[in-house]
Amino acid sequence: MKVPEVRTERLLLRGWSDGDLDGLASIYADVETVRWVGSPDGKNREETWRHMAYLVGHWALRGFGLWAVEELDSGALVGQIGLLFPEGWPGLEVGWVVARPHWGKGYAPEAARASMRWARDELGATHLISLIADDNERSARVAEKLGMAVEGRALVLGQYDLRVFGRNLGSEEALDEKEART
Repeated sequence: MKVPEVRTERLLLRGWSDGDLDGLASIYADVETVRWVGSPDGKNREETWRHMAYLVGHWALRGFGLWAVEELDSGALVGQIGLLFPEGWPGLEVGWVVARPHWGKGYAPEAARASMRWARDELGATHLISLIADDNERSARVAEKLGMAVEGRALVLGQYDLRVFGRNLGSEEALDEKEART
């Protein structure tokens, strides 16, 4: 499957390639970065390769997924941001993992907004969620910047009790209006 590319002001959201393994392995080796996404001990290189295969497979099976996100200026891999809906998930999720050297630059909300717009325009999505651990305040702030609010809780993978942030996606004007206020 050819993964569509999406450009923002500073980022390129694109499909995964074998050349992304070094960058993604570096991200998943940083426990502080990935402890909130089901990898409290990080991942080694082989585990990261299998995770990357999962990311590619999600695109092949669902027609959408998490993009590899790179900085337009440097070409550096920033992280993985996009859409998730694996079996057993409580809803269509917009999710993000950003490498620690890129924290605080606003990349997560920038790429997540582009993902939300793509979900609305290409998939016809009318509602998106983000699953966020109680202690993950950084991601909660990103969700709030995206116009999301807590809608409840979900037990994910039988072991993670997470807050469900959600947002309805209205017309293009409504989504863009909300973005302009954040």
